[in-house]
Amino acid sequence: MTLIKSVSGIRGTIGGVFRENLTPFDIVTYTACFARLLQNQYPNQNIKILIGRDARISGSMVSSLVSSTLVAMGIDVLDAGLSTTPTIEMGVVLHQCQAGIILTASHNPKQWNALKLLNNQGEFISAALGQELLQIAEKYHEISFATVENLGSISQVNDVLTHHIEEILKISLIQKDAISHKSPKILVDVINSTGALSIPPLLDALGITHYDLLYGEVNGDFQHNPEPLDEHLTEIKSKMISGGYDIGIVVDPDVDRLCFVCEDGTLFGEEYTLVAISDYVLSHHKSPVVSNLSSSFALKDIAEKYDVAFHQSAVGEVHVVSKMKDVQALIGGEGNGGVIFPELHYGRDALVGIALFLSYYSLKNESMSKLKAQLPQYYMVKSKMELNLGLDIDVKLQEIQSFFASQADIITIDGVKIAFDDRWVHLRKSNTEPIIRIYSEAKTLELAEELVEKVIKLMA
Repeated sequence: MTLIKSVSGIRGTIGGVFRENLTPFDIVTYTACFARLLQNQYPNQNIKILIGRDARISGSMVSSLVSSTLVAMGIDVLDAGLSTTPTIEMGVVLHQCQAGIILTASHNPKQWNALKLLNNQGEFISAALGQELLQIAEKYHEISFATVENLGSISQVNDVLTHHIEEILKISLIQKDAISHKSPKILVDVINSTGALSIPPLLDALGITHYDLLYGEVNGDFQHNPEPLDEHLTEIKSKMISGGYDIGIVVDPDVDRLCFVCEDGTLFGEEYTLVAISDYVLSHHKSPVVSNLSSSFALKDIAEKYDVAFHQSAVGEVHVVSKMKDVQALIGGEGNGGVIFPELHYGRDALVGIALFLSYYSLKNESMSKLKAQLPQYYMVKSKMELNLGLDIDVKLQEIQSFFASQADIITIDGVKIAFDDRWVHLRKSNTEPIIRIYSEAKTLELAEELVEKVIKLMA
């Protein structure tokens, strides 16, 4: 059982004991600490927070605890109910809130949940504010709650998804007529969560007339591991061929990650979501592009194709957004299928990713598999190691850094990345699970696997 505090929020497994899991005590504690952080930021102001949740089994319980705690802190709650992370991010700005909280553990299995904390721009709070939150949490017993005359209130809001979709349709790069004319047959794996509530109205608005949902029951009882990796998507890959579909779409439970499946049942892949959409955006508007250190070099090749700068950041949406703002990038994101399109908002957003990709696809006279074949071809291996309490991770990473120092470029802004001219391997502690992630990429699968095997032996 686990509790993790990072740039990705307060995340843990439901049940167990205080401070080792995401228990009701932990939920109340960190919600109250976040409220105190906001009260320090906005003294003598009436504070509003927009909240929403994915469809996890624990979601209703967690939402009730969060709402009641905020009210007890004298804060007004706007509750959007079942929603998506990007929808809540945009809703914070729409309703002029000081903050937002989306209750989701993203790609983690159903026993997990989390508090993702947003600022008044609907963006993840900074690392500095996150550290301040943890300092407040160290003295949680000193927090003072509101008197009965100063309690907050709870109001329901139901306009945030409509607003989200309306704003997507205003984007000039969204080719609604071309999408409607092409009219692809689409199968969507919505993994028993809020994709079932958000993707159909988006497809309807784009003029798609033939689409079906896989795992469309909004009950949070995920029918497969919700991380959109090849090994978890056996059913949609099978149904693509038998159902005669043109495009397969896969999202995670909070709809901020996006993956596509080809008409022949092969995976277009979450790594190529950002690559393809960047190819489309850069063909119309030149700008730098940004991804994280664990994302595909294929994006670097796309940047070279359009003669624009390619930048990498530490892993985590907040780090990517910061770099995108620094270099004024019009497109960026993460290789986990996270597309960030600042014209809409600074957050990973599968809905705008779907609209941009369908525009790209509809302007091409190609199948999904042929589109994929036209993009730069790399092979990625994603492995992981459980954190061993007896292992000094920092010492091991230093040893690996020293071993490769004379052979490749070493990047240490987030773990250790060893970059050769045509391949790389990246080792880092996960922000969302008690593991070390080991990602490698090369021009052949064999080379990528060889790199992973080598560093795993060095870690032993």
